[in-house]
Amino acid sequence: MTQRNKEIIDALKQSHLFASLTELQLNRVYRHCKIFQLEEGQLLFSQGESVVYFYLVLSGKMKLYRVSPDGQEKIIEIVPPGEVFAEALMFMDQPYYPVSAAALTDAVVVGIDAKNFKAMLWDSVDTCLLLLGDMSFRLRKLVHEIDTLTLHSGTCRVANYFLQHASDDQECFDLDIAKSVIAARLSIKPETFSRIIKNLREQGIISIDGNKITIHNRQALKGLGTLVD
Repeated sequence: MTQRNKEIIDALKQSHLFASLTELQLNRVYRHCKIFQLEEGQLLFSQGESVVYFYLVLSGKMKLYRVSPDGQEKIIEIVPPGEVFAEALMFMDQPYYPVSAAALTDAVVVGIDAKNFKAMLWDSVDTCLLLLGDMSFRLRKLVHEIDTLTLHSGTCRVANYFLQHASDDQECFDLDIAKSVIAARLSIKPETFSRIIKNLREQGIISIDGNKITIHNRQALKGLGTLVD
């Protein structure tokens, strides 16, 4: 086994979706997978294309998005390294990608053959249960997000975003994707995002240096983000 093969199989093992697979199953997944090396902005698949693969992000970040009839891009999800996406589409009667996927940064993703993996599920009850749990978690996450986007102000969304990206013992973190992308993800205009950051800075709640955010008053930020877990 080459070092590259080992790295990919190790990455599969670290994903909860593949953690219960046997070595034989992992090798089967690997034999039917395809590696995609993407440059920033490069399209992986378009909305409406037939499903061939679902994906595991090895490095970089991916965005899942739809384009409205008036040409506005709505970012549905930002997928970090180690996360799987498009896996639920294996079970749809009309298996077409409902969104487009493109690289937010230079990225490497593993495409797992959806048809082959679905066939393998018949031999693995544990994997079926993991997949069910993964889809349930993703559904709860989407419901939570809909609540956030529809019931709460732009300031609340930004506060939650900052808190989600800074653990309780972490005061500083980097905005590692463009502010315009974050704004689109939070369903606010870029100028609104900039105004909210300015207001938070003027209140002494945060400071910003380039792409580095420093939280000075976590309690105040939590007060603004009412959906913090």
